[in-house]
Amino acid sequence: MPPPRRAALGLLPLLLLLLLPPAPEAANKPTPCQRCRGLVDKFNQGMVDTAKKNFGGGNTAWEEKTLSKYEFSEIRLLEILEGLCEGSDFECNQMLEAQEEHLEAWWLQLKNEYPDLFEWFCVKTLKVCCLPGTYGPDCLECQGGSQRPCSGNGHCSGDGSRQGDGSCRCHVGYQGPLCADCMDGYFSSLRNETHSFCTACDESCKTCLGPTNRDCGECEVGWVLEEGACVDVDECVAETPPCSAAQFCKNVNGSYTCEECDSSCVGCTGEGPGNCKECIPGYARELGQCADVDECSLAEKACVRKNENCYNTPGSYVCVCPDGFEETEDACVPPAEAGEWCGSRSTACPPGARGLHGDWLLGLKSTQTVALGW
Repeated sequence: MPPPRRAALGLLPLLLLLLLPPAPEAANKPTPCQRCRGLVDKFNQGMVDTAKKNFGGGNTAWEEKTLSKYEFSEIRLLEILEGLCEGSDFECNQMLEAQEEHLEAWWLQLKNEYPDLFEWFCVKTLKVCCLPGTYGPDCLECQGGSQRPCSGNGHCSGDGSRQGDGSCRCHVGYQGPLCADCMDGYFSSLRNETHSFCTACDESCKTCLGPTNRDCGECEVGWVLEEGACVDVDECVAETPPCSAAQFCKNVNGSYTCEECDSSCVGCTGEGPGNCKECIPGYARELGQCADVDECSLAEKACVRKNENCYNTPGSYVCVCPDGFEETEDACVPPAEAGEWCGSRSTACPPGARGLHGDWLLGLKSTQTVALGW
C-alpha cells in the first residue's frame, strides 16, 4: 500500500502547521471592533481639530450664507476624512474606502438623530462592537448587568465586543460569579444591593472579620494564635536550627531567611565579623571581632630565607624574593653574588669553570684555591 502511505506523510507538515501557535503578528492583530473604534476616535479628533475653522476664503459670511455653514459642510467632512489614516496604514485605508459612504450619510443626514458616532457606526451599522456592559454576537448584558458588570469588581469577558462569554474575571480580593464575595485574606468592609467592597486582612490572618490581628478567623502559616491575636512564630529560636552551619537565621514576619556568615567566621550568630562563633585560620579575635592576622609583623618570622620579603594577605601571607634576586631553596641571592658562584642547585657553571664542593671558584686562580685549603 505505498500510495496511501505517501499521502499520509504528505499531510504531516500540514498537521504540524495547524498545531503551531499563532505568529505574534496574528496574535496582536486588532479585532474588527478595535479597528472600528480606532477609526471613530480619529474621526472625533478630526471634528475637534476642525471645530474652529471656516471655508478659508476672503468672504466667510457670504460663503456660509451661500454654501451653508462650514460646520456641517462636505468640505469639513473631506478634511476630516483625509486625516483619518496614515498612508502606510493599509487596514485603516481599506476600512475607510469600504465605509466612506456610511460616514458621509451620518455626517450629512443622521448626525442629529444619532449623535454618538461609535454607537451608530460600530454597534448598529457594522455590528462589530457592543455597547459597554454587553457582549457577544447579540450584545447580551454582562453578569451583574450592563451598568455595573461583575459588581464593578471584575472584567466581563467580551465587554463591548461581539466576542466573549460574559463571565467575570474578578479583581484581586474578590471571587464568585458576580465578584461580590471576598477571597481568603480579605473581609467585607461594605456591602449593599449594588456595591460590595473587600478590604485586605492583617498579614497574620488567613481569614478575618476585620482589619487587625485580633479579627482573624484563622492564622496564616508562620503565625500562631496567642491570647486572642495571631502573632509571628520566631523560627530562629527553634530547637533544631533551620539554617546550615555556615548561615545565620533571620526572622521575618510569618517566615525566616538564612543569610551567609561573614567569610572570616566558622559558624555565626548574626551578620558581620563581630558575630562569629570561631575564626577561620589566619584570623583571630580582636576587639570583639575576627580580624586578619598579619603574619609578617609577628616576632617569629614567617619568611625564613635570607633576603626574602613577606607580604600579608587576608587570612594568610606570601614570601617573595625581591626583583632581580635569584631564588634558591634556602636564600634569595643578590644579582652580584649569583654571578660569582656557580654549581649551586639553581646555577649551572659555564663551560670551563669549576664550582662548589671540590670544584674551582669561578674567576680564582688554582693557587688561590689551594691556599684556601679546598
